[in-house]
Amino acid sequence: MTAQIDRGFVRIREGQVHYRAVGNLQSGARPLLLLHSSPASSISMKPLMQALGQVRPQPLYAPDTLGNGDSCKAEPAVPDIAYFAEAVGRQLDALGIGEVDVYGQQTGSGIATELAIQQPHRVRRLIVEGYSFYPAELSADMLANYADEIRPDAFGSQFHRVWQFLRDANFFFPWYKCDIEHQMKWGMPPPEYLHEQAVEVLKSLSTYHLAYRASFRYDKKKRLPLVAQPVLLLYEANHPSFKYKDEALATAQKATPGVLPDGSTIADKARMISQWLDSL
Repeated sequence: MTAQIDRGFVRIREGQVHYRAVGNLQSGARPLLLLHSSPASSISMKPLMQALGQVRPQPLYAPDTLGNGDSCKAEPAVPDIAYFAEAVGRQLDALGIGEVDVYGQQTGSGIATELAIQQPHRVRRLIVEGYSFYPAELSADMLANYADEIRPDAFGSQFHRVWQFLRDANFFFPWYKCDIEHQMKWGMPPPEYLHEQAVEVLKSLSTYHLAYRASFRYDKKKRLPLVAQPVLLLYEANHPSFKYKDEALATAQKATPGVLPDGSTIADKARMISQWLDSL
């Protein structure tokens, strides 16, 4: 039976935060908090939420990061990852949620890490996917070029720019270096997927880039060692972040590697996450 994903809003100081959820968040059971990658929203968590709903009874809570999707914008003009994590903590407070397990992907992995550091009493276990230790030169290059500030114009160029950005991000890393050296190993996702992601970015056109830029400024190498909880470092073998796996394992206090080989499915990922959470 497919897990039913509900949608809702929770109000915090900045405004309303949009989220997707599976199960009863007020049941008293410990939820699994899922923090999405940039640039879209929690819509990218739907396949994993449906797969997790098949293998574990744990409630799932997946908010749109502030300034993404249908969530209100961040309060600071230049928010950092610590701010985004603190805002997640206030969402949980507003929903009456105490202890959580946390999964974060890409940008969400930094927010998840910082939440675990800020609120060690609240975060029981941490799962981070695609944890990358970019060299300073690459971080600076992506900060300058990866997430442009896009504004609507009379020609509607924003629609084409967002589509091209998302399309090329599935072919190259970074997306703006369109050569063989930076080419990815997988092909074009279905047009329906790109459309879904593009709609989410267009909703938050003036603010989508802020979480991206905060992630590029976040020093994971210095922050990860401060996480005292057990950590599952999850990587897809064909993803550009995979080359950072060994360095991340050596940096964390209590880390377990989780590698998804080529050909793995979202169901495989859900089972790996579920089995690790149940093994502790």
